[in-house]
Amino acid sequence: MANAFSMSNMFQTLPFPCLNPKPNSTNSVSVSPLKSHQQFFPNFFIANSKKAGAAASTMDAESGVAEEEQRSKAAKFKESAAAMNPVYKPTPSNRPLRTPHSGYHFDGSTRKFFEGWYFKVSIPECRQSFCFMYSVENPAFSKKLSTLEVLQYGPRFTGVGAQILGADDKYICQYTEDSPNFWGSRHELMLGNTFSAKKNMRPPSKEVPPQEFDQRVLEGFQVTPLWHQGFIRDDERTSYVETVKTARWEYSTRPIYGWGNVDSKQKSTAGWLAAFPVFEPHWQMCMAGGLSTGWIEWDGERFEFENAPSYSEKNWGGGFPRRWFWVQCNVFEGASGDIALTAAGGLRQLPGLSDTFENAALIGVHYRGVFYEFVPWNGVVKWEVSQWGYWFMSAENKTHKVELVATTKDLGTTLRAPTSEAGFAPACKDTCSAELRLQLWDRRSDGSKGNIILDVTSNMAAVEVGGGPWFSPWKGQTNAPEFVSRALNLPVDVEGLLDSVPLLKPPGL
Repeated sequence: MANAFSMSNMFQTLPFPCLNPKPNSTNSVSVSPLKSHQQFFPNFFIANSKKAGAAASTMDAESGVAEEEQRSKAAKFKESAAAMNPVYKPTPSNRPLRTPHSGYHFDGSTRKFFEGWYFKVSIPECRQSFCFMYSVENPAFSKKLSTLEVLQYGPRFTGVGAQILGADDKYICQYTEDSPNFWGSRHELMLGNTFSAKKNMRPPSKEVPPQEFDQRVLEGFQVTPLWHQGFIRDDERTSYVETVKTARWEYSTRPIYGWGNVDSKQKSTAGWLAAFPVFEPHWQMCMAGGLSTGWIEWDGERFEFENAPSYSEKNWGGGFPRRWFWVQCNVFEGASGDIALTAAGGLRQLPGLSDTFENAALIGVHYRGVFYEFVPWNGVVKWEVSQWGYWFMSAENKTHKVELVATTKDLGTTLRAPTSEAGFAPACKDTCSAELRLQLWDRRSDGSKGNIILDVTSNMAAVEVGGGPWFSPWKGQTNAPEFVSRALNLPVDVEGLLDSVPLLKPPGL
């Protein structure tokens, strides 16, 4: 990573400078974030005032640039950076593109339970991404269980975790076994936690304006569909990957896609049965694509961005799948229009049958406002995924066919997850710089490929493998029981039915 950059050169290349491009990222400027770069391209700056000032002074001394011109360039830089300050807006009720299961699903019971959230911002100009991951475990117990509680309820892991996979796949994690300062909205994507409050200040218990958050919270975070801010400090528990000491961020988000057609009611990822505690863990894409504006300070280095592609999802239930894989991307080259991909599969335990597991997988593509959904109850999803480095998936439904292949030579970064066996522990491996090709076709009546709708590529795909064991490549396909497929294809609107009886509406929905 470069230690300094020339302000003179930076202003010659506005609006797309990049301090620390990854190797072999020559195509990064032409990669399309959601919209084609011919229609739209986000502005991006990486600013470190001390480094920038030192570099500018050196460059000017060497080139003989007058001090007045130097001050003029600095003023332009400040003006450009100010233009990307995020604007806070409180979360409205009944907001557009809200998905089912946006809320916090904890029902107050003592059953084993976790909930986790994932938010990603991608910066195409320098081929860097920031992935924010939050989790809470067994919140019925706000502190580590006592001996008596362990005897009464069995062993449980407790606590709140915040981890970030950031620039150059470096990592930061802050975790506490206590959760009294964690809060989540019952029916909206709003949550936060205070690891450390400022002196004589009470931690927030709901969304607050950013200035109030800064006044009350020393270390912690808050996030909504439209706003995200926080500061965390690495707790030095991670010796197996390269870490950073601190991270601070503040950015706003404008959702583009939820999970469904833009002009339709948004869908539950797993169908209407996800309203009930069966087929756990549950999974919901909250925002398949959005545009974020703001800044992230990463170990003292500042990344500023405007309209950067972003994404969010969540999981909840009794525990993670036995093993799983995942591919996600919002930055593509080769087509105009908004494009978002989420694809994943897992081996999950069936309810009531302790030793019986099933394959579950899906592929979801959003393009130009239309949602192309491939799930076990409307077709077949197939995959071949290696222990690391190769992800292939294909699927078809009655009207379309899709294929994707992702590869990486990066070593990946080990991340934590709330596991039922070991609590908040290393459980998966990710990178945000995989190569990806996505193809989508119309399906002919004979089942063959018809007209091609999409054929796009990316070098900024996020990929993951988790759980295990992974002794060999995993080949599989979905095989949903007929009665489950029939049930999930019924036009049941659980959320709509329960909206008229709020007391019966379960938390999270």
